[in-house]
Amino acid sequence: MMRTRPLKVALLGCGVVGSEVARIMTTHADDLAARIGAPVELAGVAVRRPDKVREGIDPALVTTDATALVKRGDLDIVVEVIGGIEPARTLITTAFEHGASVVSANKALLAQDGAALHAAADEHGKDLYYEAAVAGAIPLIRPLRESLAGDKVNRVLGIVNGTTNFILDKMDTTGAGYQEALDEATALGYAEADPTADVEGFDAAAKAAILAGIAFHTRVRLDDVYREGMSEVTAADFASAKEMGCTIKLLAICERAGDGASVTARVHPAMIPLSHPLASVRGAYNAVFVESDASGQLMFYGPGAGGAPTASAVLGDLVAVGRNRISGTTGPGESAYAALPVSSMGEVVTRYHISLDVADKPGVLAQVATVFAEHGVSIDTVRQQGKDGEASLVVVTHRASDAALGGTVEALRNLDTVRGVASIMRVEGE
Repeated sequence: MMRTRPLKVALLGCGVVGSEVARIMTTHADDLAARIGAPVELAGVAVRRPDKVREGIDPALVTTDATALVKRGDLDIVVEVIGGIEPARTLITTAFEHGASVVSANKALLAQDGAALHAAADEHGKDLYYEAAVAGAIPLIRPLRESLAGDKVNRVLGIVNGTTNFILDKMDTTGAGYQEALDEATALGYAEADPTADVEGFDAAAKAAILAGIAFHTRVRLDDVYREGMSEVTAADFASAKEMGCTIKLLAICERAGDGASVTARVHPAMIPLSHPLASVRGAYNAVFVESDASGQLMFYGPGAGGAPTASAVLGDLVAVGRNRISGTTGPGESAYAALPVSSMGEVVTRYHISLDVADKPGVLAQVATVFAEHGVSIDTVRQQGKDGEASLVVVTHRASDAALGGTVEALRNLDTVRGVASIMRVEGE
């Protein structure tokens, strides 16, 4: 039986995502009511520019006073899509204090202060849902938090930023340079005017922190995530990758150590074999590969950004929270019981692809091989090309720690026969 009293929802932010949330709430009102068990009423919309025309939204609902809106006391759910740390953090905690549950898409805030927000939600007996914070429309948070709650997740490996995947895909398929591919992404609206958050890995790092925390039942903050951008990836790197039967992706990687005693979270460009499912993810799409004990390998794929896809995830959370509200319950909160230590990047073990500019003369390969051996890094393959006294030497290692590889590279730079280190890239996904 449907409840007649509507659930009152306040919307903080009415940009690309917020406007789509409002539109879907209106156009799908009957379906949402049937799924939740009560009508949903948009009770207020907080914005910065009140004079802007917002199609389908009653101007009487629009306010610039977000604090007063969340303090009303009659709200059931607050949807936060303004982003950033403040005032979002204060508005969310204020919403809890005044009786509302919260649905958020704020990856940066959740990665930085997720534990405190969960504690505030628990203190006031309210829900905090955030499916839209990672990978847009792709159902990922709820499967990790609920569907795989009885399993042990060992690794989460994914492409979680559509802008970077579009750029790298263009470089791979057309031979374009980094700047050319970035310019096209900007022209098509995939990249912001300032693309730093995307191309330097900040966006993906926030998502990695959230994923690692949920997957490993451990608090992982943004500062715990190793981050390396992709602006230095070149056409030559893609040529080398193709010779290895690989492509290059900016990956978010969260994994348990082999002994299960610690976890790591990192974001960086990496070569992955063309046979790996993530290698075929094209354009601005996202995909996340999950490996666990019982279920084995799972892949989640779809549009990772955009107004409608992200709004879809927000509305899915709104339905779940609305159902909880009606039944007088709350959904799963933070699960950090494992409290595993987060290891540094130096302890991460993986393969490496190193391209060196060297003198084209006898004995160079032997010198380089000796340096690798002295640092305990085993070589898998070597490829050398030379002309007119100069040469390039490409070394692919077996698995080694990041610290060991760092020491090796430092020693290589000190060799008279090594002119420079052209590139270093990790090899993942095997």
